[in-house]
Amino acid sequence: MADGTTSDGRDDANAGTNIAEAQAELIEDFQYFDDWMDRYRYIIDLGKTLPEFPDDWKIDTYKVEGCQSQVWLKPETLPDGRLHFHAISDAAIVSGLIAILLKVYSDRRPEDILATPPEFIAGIGLDEHLSPSRTNGLHAMIKTMFVHAQTLKAGTS
Repeated sequence: MADGTTSDGRDDANAGTNIAEAQAELIEDFQYFDDWMDRYRYIIDLGKTLPEFPDDWKIDTYKVEGCQSQVWLKPETLPDGRLHFHAISDAAIVSGLIAILLKVYSDRRPEDILATPPEFIAGIGLDEHLSPSRTNGLHAMIKTMFVHAQTLKAGTS
């Protein structure tokens, strides 16, 4: 809806932007920081804005495999067919990466998710500045989101 809420009253942070625009906004946001210490602080701050993730969702069904830290990602299909993701991590930097992923891919149609590779990773410089284990975890989270999108798309085709 135009006011930033969904038809069921949920706050829709991605209302009015498509995935390409969300990626461009992220890249632009990160250009304001001169060094990677400031960027890491910004990523951690983004993680602090994640919505509550109930403890009863922290189960193996929603656990993302391939992450060094613990990550849970719960998909939800909205009434209009978009895919909403709930997610959390026990690590501050990973929670920030989750917040970035949610900005790009949550509340999107499955076909849009699947058609849009994560170009923001190189655009922000994450591909050069994350440790190999964090990079693997980031890709595991993206893969999990894409699997959920593919499953939903296959079920509605």
